[in-house]
Amino acid sequence: MEQYSQSQVLQASLRDPDQYWHSFASQLHWDKPYTKALTVDPMSSSPVAYTWFKDGYLNTCYNAVDRHVLSGRGNQVAIYYDSPLSNEKRQITYLELLDQVQTCAGVIASHGVQKGDMVLIYMPMVPEALVSMLACARLGVTHSVVFGGFAPLEVQKRIQDSKPKLIISGSCGLEINKIVPYKEMMDKAIDMGTHKPAHRIIFQRDVGRAVLDPARGDLDWHSEMQRIHRARKQFRGCVPVESRHPLYILYTSGTTGLPKGVVRDNGGHATQTLATMENLFGARPGDVIFCASDVGWVVGHSFICYGPLLHGCSTVLYEGKPVGTPDAGAFFRIIQEYKVSTWFTAPTALRAIRRVDPEAKVSAQYDLSSLTGLYLAGERSDAGTIAHFSKVIGGKPVVDNYWSTESGSPITGACQGLYDARGAKVKPIGIRHGSAGMAMPGYDVRVLAEPEESATGLKVKELEPSTFGNIVIKLPLPPTALTSLYKNAAGFQKSYLTRFPGYFDTGDAGIIDEDGYVHVMSRTDDIMQVAGHRLSTGSVEQILSEHPAISECCVVPLSDKLKGQVPMGLVVLKLGITEKEEDIIKETIHMVRHNLGAIANYNQTHIIRRLPKTRSGKILRRTIRDIIAGKSLENQQLVVPATIEDASVLTELEVTMTELGLVGNDGEAGKLDDTVKELKAKL
Repeated sequence: MEQYSQSQVLQASLRDPDQYWHSFASQLHWDKPYTKALTVDPMSSSPVAYTWFKDGYLNTCYNAVDRHVLSGRGNQVAIYYDSPLSNEKRQITYLELLDQVQTCAGVIASHGVQKGDMVLIYMPMVPEALVSMLACARLGVTHSVVFGGFAPLEVQKRIQDSKPKLIISGSCGLEINKIVPYKEMMDKAIDMGTHKPAHRIIFQRDVGRAVLDPARGDLDWHSEMQRIHRARKQFRGCVPVESRHPLYILYTSGTTGLPKGVVRDNGGHATQTLATMENLFGARPGDVIFCASDVGWVVGHSFICYGPLLHGCSTVLYEGKPVGTPDAGAFFRIIQEYKVSTWFTAPTALRAIRRVDPEAKVSAQYDLSSLTGLYLAGERSDAGTIAHFSKVIGGKPVVDNYWSTESGSPITGACQGLYDARGAKVKPIGIRHGSAGMAMPGYDVRVLAEPEESATGLKVKELEPSTFGNIVIKLPLPPTALTSLYKNAAGFQKSYLTRFPGYFDTGDAGIIDEDGYVHVMSRTDDIMQVAGHRLSTGSVEQILSEHPAISECCVVPLSDKLKGQVPMGLVVLKLGITEKEEDIIKETIHMVRHNLGAIANYNQTHIIRRLPKTRSGKILRRTIRDIIAGKSLENQQLVVPATIEDASVLTELEVTMTELGLVGNDGEAGKLDDTVKELKAKL
């Protein structure tokens, strides 16, 4: 029998999407079966003239919880909760989860919330966050989870746009040596806007209780749950909803402007999320999944909450850090203690671990034999980090994958559990450093040149393999992908569908090599024009990251009078490095020139203490460019991104960039002046 490949399964999914997606959708319980997986409306003028599982009805909560209890998994642990920040651990079985979700749904319904309404969830990493999400799904209510710790202005934007009928929040969140006052920030957010939900249900934490004000509609979570339990008014049924009924709205947050509400439907989401658990991870019901993310991000929605539970797995909900809670062994303790099979995290977290434990002495203390694989997303994964952690976990695959809030599931990856239409196991593709794998089933990924004007409109051209260009996805998008923005169809069209007609614009750039591996090199606004040549910042970063002394790096373009732009590298060194900094700088310049050639015009590497990053680990490259362009906190032109992990790094970086003479000029070294002295005084 011929051995199928991931590429062949991909082509089969594009050639016959009905057959392919039915094989996964049929594993779910449908209250009303769908007729076809994909329905295309030939009369529609919309570029998104298709619907997944159009006439089917189902309930996501039923499929994630009730279905497993009824099949005999009631005593299996559904959620392992582990919080070194609050020194708390809990285990919740599927049967216990069902009771909590039914009770929470009863609470929500008792306040007049019903199918079609919106509930905003602003919670820390506690099981009650997952319970709230599932309770909303049970009722056919759309939820919008706001990342815990967003400042009041960002919370207000989301309240104002989604207009929730009810808010569920926590009294506080926890960071290392810090309590984040969620309730206080939520109150400020509501005061700033015009939309005033009638009630806010507050989950009180003993580590930081909040003062509740009944006059403002504050209600205590525990009291509300007890009220429903005593009255036996748990919501025991599940509301069947149309496949395309919104399960949740998740807002993407840029450095400026209003957030965009990505709409995710029920049927497509449940089907492809279940498929990803099988295809990418090779997960089986009963496996333990550890996704070291936050429920406020799309990864947390998919691989902390819905994915593991839809597949009958156990999920680890971890409230802590990769280092500092208490040391670099935090993640490895989780793997050993709960016998984790699938581990999902960000490359930034791994770099943080490696920086303080470069010889992997801490990780060596733990039994990691339960792991079948490590999966990475969020930032580019450098070869050094992948090779290091492949050894740490005993040679198991370290799989990079590429996706976004808009896609809702990995666009590319190296599938570890893929089967073909005959039911035969597909051999996993090899891991190729610098690549995020091949396109996942359902994703028709292409690389296009810049569109050109023609008499009939914009003309697009697909590029040859290994040619750098714009990464796009040919329509129709697969089931998890968004089909619109919340109450903003025009914005959806403008942001994603206008630039390349017939394709979804990812906003990323890179190549697809001769073997079909996708290499995501940078955002399209990170493309440099160096002496007339297009060069991605990612191609330079990939080279810098190979230096053994470098922990993290970022490349940004500098203005140059002769070349137009030239690349400049900012690097953070690993702890304990004894090599002279000037030698490291010389070596990095040589590495870039040797690997990319003189065309790169690379001659500047600067060593800094830390890079500005989001809480999910993404480096804020645009913010760095803004600082170099002369925008500062002092003149109020520099916008502090809502997702920033530590805002103090911006002032620190501003000092460094000004000392180096990189602010507001063509990149030539400058002198320490009064501006630097003033900035230093504020540190």
